[in-house]
Amino acid sequence: MKLSTCLWVLAALLLITPLAQADSTTTIQFTGVNGANNGVYYVSPYTGTLNYGTSSAQTVVLFCDDINNEVSMNQVWNANVTSLASGNLSNTRYGNGSVNPNLGGMNPQILYEEAAWLVTQFSSHSGDYVSLQYALWDLMTPGAEPTNFANADGTTVAQWLALAAANYGQINPASFVIATNTGTLAYTGQVQEFIVQTPEPAIGVLLLFGVVSMFLLFRRSKQQLA
Repeated sequence: MKLSTCLWVLAALLLITPLAQADSTTTIQFTGVNGANNGVYYVSPYTGTLNYGTSSAQTVVLFCDDINNEVSMNQVWNANVTSLASGNLSNTRYGNGSVNPNLGGMNPQILYEEAAWLVTQFSSHSGDYVSLQYALWDLMTPGAEPTNFANADGTTVAQWLALAAANYGQINPASFVIATNTGTLAYTGQVQEFIVQTPEPAIGVLLLFGVVSMFLLFRRSKQQLA
């Protein structure tokens, strides 16, 4: 295959791959933990493989919003992948009022956007993994963990929840998907639900621009040598 053809194939894959993740079904394998724990549970972020067992398998970072269910190391399951920008959260555990007894009058879109904002805080607050995880769990299951808990920088779970409520508008919903087990949803007795942060659309555009630039430089060098 010519180099120019390879470059265009790569460009097509860059455009197609993110789309394949949203509002579809996939097979996931749970592959690892980061080591941080509260003495009982390991906490986010975790690692997993999306599209497990296929040629398009991808390593992803998983953030758990679900204290009511379980997952085990190397477990494989089928999941619905819902884009947070889709406006339809019926395949999610905590956005579906018939499944989530705590939803009440809460807006599920805002609920998940607050969760997505909390996800963005893990990378810059590595010492607060436990309090951030508690905030994620308490957001979806109020009272699941103590809101006065704090570690590292002293930010309590209650403060993280307040920050999420104040700042969720900063996130881009299109940059997040929710992975929830397929089949009839139940509140307990199933596989945990996870949030995955996908690459920003702008990053994909930059990658594509880089591929096109490489192709143009390659063509120019060939013309100069001819």
